[in-house]
Amino acid sequence: MDELQRIGAGALLEDGFESVEEIAGPDGMEVKLRDTFVGVYPGGALLKVFVDAPALEFAEEAVRELVEELLERTGLLAEWTVERCQVELHPDLAKESLDAADGPDAPPNDVESRRARLMGPAGATVPLHADGTTVETGAIRSKIRNMAPTLAAFGMGVFGVPDEVGGAGEGASENTPGISTEDAELAAGALIWGMDVLLDELFQDAHALDREETNVAEYDGPMWLLDELPARYALRYDASFARRFLVTAIALTTRLTDGSFRQLSCVAEELALRLLLREAEVTLGTFGLLDEGVSSALECFADLVYEDMDHEWLYDDAMDGIDESEASEAAGIASWFTPFNATRYVHPYAADEPEGGTSEDGGSSV
Repeated sequence: MDELQRIGAGALLEDGFESVEEIAGPDGMEVKLRDTFVGVYPGGALLKVFVDAPALEFAEEAVRELVEELLERTGLLAEWTVERCQVELHPDLAKESLDAADGPDAPPNDVESRRARLMGPAGATVPLHADGTTVETGAIRSKIRNMAPTLAAFGMGVFGVPDEVGGAGEGASENTPGISTEDAELAAGALIWGMDVLLDELFQDAHALDREETNVAEYDGPMWLLDELPARYALRYDASFARRFLVTAIALTTRLTDGSFRQLSCVAEELALRLLLREAEVTLGTFGLLDEGVSSALECFADLVYEDMDHEWLYDDAMDGIDESEASEAAGIASWFTPFNATRYVHPYAADEPEGGTSEDGGSSV
């Protein structure tokens, strides 16, 4: 689909979802529709549907039937098919449900075990056609590999591919396990695929916070990505922050794809890359392509691009309450958008901090 066709398909799907409040599940079970996200790409669409349902199986069946009905109802999309339908648990709500369960038939005590039981052996995701048959992953594998050259800032050496004389590629560890060119291309292509999802989800989060005039901590609903940033600053993640973080992610992904990337510029870019790597892993895992070689390729990429892992301290719960006055919190968030030094680039929109968050020496602290 060209851009105009994608816009049209997205509008048809969004209009269809807006007309639905509840879904009739199996045996007359009511499944409440909470929220939806429509992301259209040249080869189809990614739909995310939040529902309240008494069981994963009911949620999956109800959503699958709803989407098939909406496609048929639109007329113009009647020939589209559901290639796969994957169910995921909302971590917090699922934990409450599992904690309340009891008896011999109760589900496993942790969310991941429950999810793994549904998704098959070793937690593997199996893509499905609408009739329940498995989808051949070869076409998706080729599509993702073909995206690899779009990551113009890097060659395959950054993913640990041995060079022509048998040595490790640029940035590869001496202990890197055997990583093939295909592994590297899948990793690079998944990063490109993940960029679309990353930016779409950040757009959605920024819009939701702006519409409700609130922040992540006080938002009454699920977030797509911003709630995966360090939790102790959630009160500071308002619409203004979301827009600045989105612009930072756009600037980062632009440099990765136009070949101008040299180094990460600020803490916010480090955090954005962390989310992008997660999106790449989810993409590969969804299509059953995240094997040991591809995982190692992504690890090699992260090891080279990150100069250090100081930003991981922001996720350390042990830091809660340490120098966390309102003023220090504000200064800390402001420093995320401050260039590490004069040679690093931060988009002017993101770097503009009305409260004066820029440090005197132009550095940045975590």
